[in-house]
Amino acid sequence: MDCLFCKIISGEIPSSKVYEDDMVYAFKDINPMAPVHILIVPKQHLSSMNDISAENSAVVAHIFEVAAKLAKEFGIDESGYRVVSNCGADAGQTVFHLHFHLLGGTKLKVEMC
Repeated sequence: MDCLFCKIISGEIPSSKVYEDDMVYAFKDINPMAPVHILIVPKQHLSSMNDISAENSAVVAHIFEVAAKLAKEFGIDESGYRVVSNCGADAGQTVFHLHFHLLGGTKLKVEMC
């Protein structure tokens, strides 16, 4: 499979890892949009939210648990943070492996909510 995030998870491509367990891998975004910008990805390849099913949805709950843990670890839990996932090209998804952006460390602009 020619997936950028699968290659990062396997170690083929280097990353600034901040967290890893048996279900997810989290690393600093190479083009940060905020002082704290971490990508949290499931180790299982899912192309987008459209691939979430009853059989694999536990990983999404786990991702949000990890996001809260990382927010605390990076000191943004009290000031506030955003967790974002884009689904499909029109939404801005550029890497077709399900992933969530954890953003914080500054007052974030409210664009579309």
